[in-house]
Amino acid sequence: MTDPFIRTIHSTESDSHATGPLAGLRLAVKDLYDIAGIPTGAGNPRWLETHDIPTSDATAVARLKDAGATVVGKTITDELAWSLNGTNFHYGTPTNPAAPGRVPGGSSSGSASAVALEAADIALGTDTGGSVRVPASYCGLYGLRPTHGRIPMDGVVPLAPSLDTAGLFARDASTLRTAMDVLYQSANPTSPITTLIAPADIWDSVDPAVREALYPAIEGFGLEIDRTPLLDDIAELETARQTYATILAWEAWQQHGTWIEQARPEFGPGVGARFANAAKLTQDDVTPAEQHRERITTLIREHLTDGAVLAIPAAPGPAPKPDAPFDREALVRMTCLSGLSGAPAISLPLGRVDGLPVNLQVIAAHDTDESLLKLAEQS
Repeated sequence: MTDPFIRTIHSTESDSHATGPLAGLRLAVKDLYDIAGIPTGAGNPRWLETHDIPTSDATAVARLKDAGATVVGKTITDELAWSLNGTNFHYGTPTNPAAPGRVPGGSSSGSASAVALEAADIALGTDTGGSVRVPASYCGLYGLRPTHGRIPMDGVVPLAPSLDTAGLFARDASTLRTAMDVLYQSANPTSPITTLIAPADIWDSVDPAVREALYPAIEGFGLEIDRTPLLDDIAELETARQTYATILAWEAWQQHGTWIEQARPEFGPGVGARFANAAKLTQDDVTPAEQHRERITTLIREHLTDGAVLAIPAAPGPAPKPDAPFDREALVRMTCLSGLSGAPAISLPLGRVDGLPVNLQVIAAHDTDESLLKLAEQS
């Protein structure tokens, strides 16, 4: 395990002269976001070699800095953000203090680690298919994936633009909400959450230890609980995962295929294999995936109305050890519904299994992010 920072920018002390709602808060930034005068490496040395140093901040970074946050460093990310484990072939695996000897989760691994280690108060990550929600779960943090498109992604290295979002980590819900208010710039009206949809089909497929750890948290909100199955067949959750994987791979190759063929970067085994498979996809593979995505989006929109939100685990279990078998498919089955539909989702540190954190994931209707943040403050 290693330090979460790939590049230190300031000391880990906040700027005592800063003003604004985030004054006194230390900000860590995933090494996908541009910071003027600082290289953006995207987790891969060849990317660093072949791209110019940015001359301006990404919008998300600029908003947080303008509100008084002090950037303390750029953090390790899985290569080009295409992983969920948090191990980087070139730069190592950031420490997870909440689960010593275990991975922090990726691809926003360094950002989660920095907040969990208290080397930063807030940290920017990105979430394409769980890369904020999963590290938040593994490290016992609050983490938010906003409604897709609500926070500008200019100045951020993309992976799959129709899935990519900015995201943020914090150790407490109040800090998360304050920082997210800054990122949003303008607030949407907050509608009360009245119903937690905890579908029996999904919860019955979850490891009993995780179910026993998290289900009391659902009951603890004191809201109506709807256990009606979400899907016609639980096998459709695997179809949704495959749909997500196909769209992600297709878009990732469209974004980076030319650079990969020209620059010939060295990738770690998992990332390299995923890009190699992505290069083989055709439009015939993508068209049915896009059609099924519409089905999932419609399903989520139809259920998340009138104050109802979907409550399911953020991950199928606690953080695994680096050398343990990694069930990527099981993980993505828990995270893909939000990614495919573009709905906001929050990861709440409300459970433990064998002393290790496991988070509850709550998914809400589009543009009701503020309702999730308010729910987090009530948790």
